[in-house]
Amino acid sequence: MAEANANDLTQVVVLLAAGVAAVPIFKKIGLGSVLGYLAAGLAIGPFGLGLFADPQAIIHVAELGVVMFLFIIGLEMQPSRLWGMRKDIFGLGAIQVMGAMAALTCIGLSFGFPLIPSFVAGTGFVLTSTAIVMQMLQERGTLSTLKGQRIIAILLFEDLAIVPLLAIVVLLGTGGAATDASDRWLSIGIAIGAIVALVLAGRYLLNPLFRVLAASGAREVMTAAALLVVLGSALAMQVSGLSMAMGAFLAGVLLSESSFRHQLEADIEPFRGILLGLFFLGVGMAIDLSVIAANWQLVVASVVGYMIAKILIIYLVARMLGTCHAESLDRAVLMAQGGEFAFVLYAAAVSAGIFDGEDNAILTATIIISMVLTPLMVILHDRVVPKQQPSTEGLTLPENVEGTVLMIGFGRFGQIVSQPLLARGYTLSLIDKDAEFVRDAAEFGFKVYYGDGSRIDILHAAGAATAKAILICVDDKEAAVKIAQIVHEEFPLVPLLARAFDRGHAIDLIHAGVDYQLRETFESAIVFSRETLKALGEDEDLAIEVVEEFRDVDRERLALETVGGIYAGRQLVRGNAQPADLVAARTARERAAAEEERERREREQQEEAG
Repeated sequence: MAEANANDLTQVVVLLAAGVAAVPIFKKIGLGSVLGYLAAGLAIGPFGLGLFADPQAIIHVAELGVVMFLFIIGLEMQPSRLWGMRKDIFGLGAIQVMGAMAALTCIGLSFGFPLIPSFVAGTGFVLTSTAIVMQMLQERGTLSTLKGQRIIAILLFEDLAIVPLLAIVVLLGTGGAATDASDRWLSIGIAIGAIVALVLAGRYLLNPLFRVLAASGAREVMTAAALLVVLGSALAMQVSGLSMAMGAFLAGVLLSESSFRHQLEADIEPFRGILLGLFFLGVGMAIDLSVIAANWQLVVASVVGYMIAKILIIYLVARMLGTCHAESLDRAVLMAQGGEFAFVLYAAAVSAGIFDGEDNAILTATIIISMVLTPLMVILHDRVVPKQQPSTEGLTLPENVEGTVLMIGFGRFGQIVSQPLLARGYTLSLIDKDAEFVRDAAEFGFKVYYGDGSRIDILHAAGAATAKAILICVDDKEAAVKIAQIVHEEFPLVPLLARAFDRGHAIDLIHAGVDYQLRETFESAIVFSRETLKALGEDEDLAIEVVEEFRDVDRERLALETVGGIYAGRQLVRGNAQPADLVAARTARERAAAEEERERREREQQEEAG
């Protein structure tokens, strides 16, 4: 017994050591963490050092990492947001899956295999690896972007599709005819009932449960409850014949508007990361080199044929639905592999008599190799394909525009600035070099011209020469200084006002010739400080006086720094390092408050006497 426990502990240590050793190395050389885990798994698996004999057991446990990943994604998907994605899920997702199924079935037929095995083999490859795609989206920082959300929508449809596909495999198998229609309807009813039960539990039970647990103050119980919600919802879906990942995702969506959302995410994240890493390690171990060696021609042909066909279909569907070339190609490369759900589908096909053990091993090897190749293809794509320049199709360039005010950059800062000016009837000439934003601004009633404010020809075309004021509101520090220098030299008589990021940037803008600059957080911080003084019990008039006094000190400090550098006004900064200074400041404040109180009483007495 002791030896068995020691052996289990040894395997755990080996798994952790393999991941810890391989992933930093692969990330350092630019190959990413997924490929690092896969390589580490191959190294310690049956066909490497032979430290593990049953990688499938590890994969089954580590699939919980995928489940938890989907739960966290669900937490970011409010129901309203998910409803807004319905066209992508059931439109884009359905078209891509149907098209890829047809194309990959044809690949199997071209190899000389019968229709039904070709269909099942191709359909399994259509189901993309959620784990790999999600991990790579996260590493590339595109998970929350619009193109990332479209990929998530397709993955969600594939998750939904696994249920009818499993039913189809059973029907196509040798035992399909013996399946009673009432049993099939019963299975469908159970699945629908499980979804309804999960939705009702999410809406009416989970939030009260977490409120009670939070009131207890036991942090470990909250963590246990988070795991219970994820694993319980996954188990409910699996028992009802649906996908575990779908159950976890649905639970996440139901809790996405809960006040405990961030707590749940923080509790689940460590488990998700470790288990997802174990999943990739298990996939690497499962690469059966003996099967690949015995059938290498078929395996290579299947990998190449399936991946090329899937890339073409994904690209063509994306282009057909109006997606630009760069995003279409990026999506096609990222989703070119088969996924973990294919293992489930192929296992069902073996049970149904469609495949034998060797067929399953060959197809499994095909899926795993495609999963291994995907990170390499993505890296190659990112390095070879040039960065996409923003499309200016449909955008209006400035030409003989005249406005009272020329605003360069129309982001969150410029939009607020524009409102009082427009309210007073001034005409604005707006230019911005973010093509997507220019398009989006039109939906809110703004006419924004596409153009780079650092180009003299664009400035002339946008009406800089006739403007009564030029405002620099761009969110790029270097670009703002460059624009200020150009405008000051080319249009010296036009008042120039600029948005600054910090004191150093403000000084650079002053040197560049701006007439007025404002640090973007200065006024909001001033107001915030004033309200804090009031919240602490200070009189409102005194709070205003203190804030105005600070304005004068800050103005004096900035003047010193403009001449002598950023450290020239240090003596005017109030710090908290010296207790004596704090006591003096407090005494001065109390003295001022007493003086204010004395003056108030004198005014009251005069009013009574009058």
